[in-house]
Amino acid sequence: MTEHDAADRTRYRDALRVREFRALFFAYAISVTGTVVSAVALTVLVYQRTGSPFLSSLTFALGFVPYLVSGLLLSSLVDRLPIRRLLVTCDLTCAALVVVMAIPAVPVAGLLALLLAVGMLTGVSSGARSAVLPTMVSANAYVAGASLFRISAQVSQIAGNGIGGALLVVLSPRGAIVVNAASFLVSATLILWGVRAREARVMLADRPSMLRDSLSGFRTVLAHRRLRRLLLFGWLVATFSVAPESLAAPYVDGLGGSASLVGWWLVALPIGVTVGDFLGATLLTATRQRRLVTALAAWSFLPYLAFVFYPEFAPAFALLVAAGMGAAYSLGFSALVIQTAHEEVQGRALAINSAGLMFLQGLGFAGAGALAGFVSPHLVVA
Repeated sequence: MTEHDAADRTRYRDALRVREFRALFFAYAISVTGTVVSAVALTVLVYQRTGSPFLSSLTFALGFVPYLVSGLLLSSLVDRLPIRRLLVTCDLTCAALVVVMAIPAVPVAGLLALLLAVGMLTGVSSGARSAVLPTMVSANAYVAGASLFRISAQVSQIAGNGIGGALLVVLSPRGAIVVNAASFLVSATLILWGVRAREARVMLADRPSMLRDSLSGFRTVLAHRRLRRLLLFGWLVATFSVAPESLAAPYVDGLGGSASLVGWWLVALPIGVTVGDFLGATLLTATRQRRLVTALAAWSFLPYLAFVFYPEFAPAFALLVAAGMGAAYSLGFSALVIQTAHEEVQGRALAINSAGLMFLQGLGFAGAGALAGFVSPHLVVA
C-alpha cells in the first residue's frame, strides 16, 4: 500500500476517536433501537384493539410519511437553530409523546396521530444529525462516520425486532412502548453532555418565515444541477431496493414457509448492508469508493433479477444478502454529496437528502405492495 493509499483510507477509528461523534452515535443507536421496539409493540397494540390487519400495517407506513413534511417544510431548522438544542428538544418531545401513546384511554386515531408527530420530529433530528456530522469529524472521517450510522441502523433493526418480540413476552405492548420513551431520554442525555454547543448557522432576523425559508432552501438545493442528479440517483436506488422487504410475507407464504421465516427474510438485506459497508470502508480507498458508486448501486439490483425463477427460501436469502452488500455505494455517494454541495447549502442538502431517502423508501414499500396485487411477488422483485 502506498503512502497516498494509506491517507486515502476510510477508517472507523478516525470517527470514533472524536468524543462528540461517539456521543451522537450511541445516542442514535439507542433511540433507533427503541423506536423499532416501539413499532413492534404498537403494531400489536393496534391489532389487539381493532382486529384490523390494515390499521396494524398502517403503523409501519406512517413512520415514513412525516419525512416528506419534515424535509420539505422544516429543513430550515438545521440552519435556524443550534443543532444540539434542536436534537435534545426533538428527543425530549418524542419521549413525552411516546409516554402519551402508552396511556390506555388514548384512542387508535390518537395513537396514529401521535405516531405521525413522532415521525415528524425524528425526521427533523435525522436531518440535524446529517447536517452536523461534517462539522464534527474531518473530511477523511466523514464517510466512516456516515457508514457507522448506516450500520447502526441495520443492526438496530435486527436487534430491535428481536428485543421487541422478547419484551412482549414479559411486558404488555404499552410497557414495551414506554421502553422507547426511555431510549429517547437516554439519547437526549448523551447529546446534552457529549455534543458541544454550536451557534445557529444563520440569524433568525436575517431569514424569512420557516416555511418560506424551507421551501426556498429546497429550491436552491435542487437548482444545483449536479447535486440534483446525485440526490435523485440516491433516492431512486432507495425507492426500488426495498421491494423484497415489502413483499416478505406474501413471498414466504407463497413458498409454504412458516411465519417465523418472514423474520429471517427481513434480516437478510440488513446483514448484507452491514457486511458491504464494513468491507467497502476497510478495503477500498476513498477514491475507489467514489469511482465505484454506480457499479455498486447496479450490483445491489443484479441479484434481484434471479427472482424471476422464484427461488426457494435459502437461495433467496443468499441473493438478498448479496444484494444488500451493494449498498456500499453509499460510501462514495456520501462523499460526492459533501464535495458537490456548496458550504452555505451543505447542511440543508444533507437534511433534504435524509428526508428524501426515508420518504421514498416508504413510497417504495407501498408501490411494491400495490403492484403485488396484480403481479406475483417474485416478479415484482425481479
